[in-house]
Amino acid sequence: MNLRNIYKMLYKKLRPIEYMKKVGVNFPHKEVNIYGKVAWGTEPWLITLGSNVYITDGVKFITHDGGTLLYRNQIPDLEITKPIVVGNDVYIGNNVIILPGVTIGSNVIIGAGAVVSKNIPDNSVAVGIPARVIKTADEYLEKLKKESLHLGHLKGQEKDKALMNYYNYKGESKGIYF
Repeated sequence: MNLRNIYKMLYKKLRPIEYMKKVGVNFPHKEVNIYGKVAWGTEPWLITLGSNVYITDGVKFITHDGGTLLYRNQIPDLEITKPIVVGNDVYIGNNVIILPGVTIGSNVIIGAGAVVSKNIPDNSVAVGIPARVIKTADEYLEKLKKESLHLGHLKGQEKDKALMNYYNYKGESKGIYF
């Protein structure tokens, strides 16, 4: 690995928002939250994100169909590349794959491991392979309200201590805070 690739890898990890801007992802600055490694694909300028978007570890945006390579010997100019659009107030769970041409509406939760191959409408929770809508975001919120531990306002060690107390855990946090 050369020095340039190391710099790029560190920049992407340490400054994910600046990296998104540098590679051309379209988004309202400071209104996108990145948690972990995200793959923006080879045409990141075709990706548009709304405000209040949360993208977690392992998410992949794929804007082209690489299968066209098999047929370029027959049709040299064969190309399938399409934009991806993500609305406002969207949570994208771990290891989600978003395929070319997909639009994800606003107020949407995409469950971990989903493969989004078709548009997801506003106010939806979508999961699975391929991703399918299983409930409305309103139904999901009602479930969250019923099951909430009411600790979401806490951060870091304070939250850990409250969770340990809630679950009657007597150990320590195993050194996750340095």
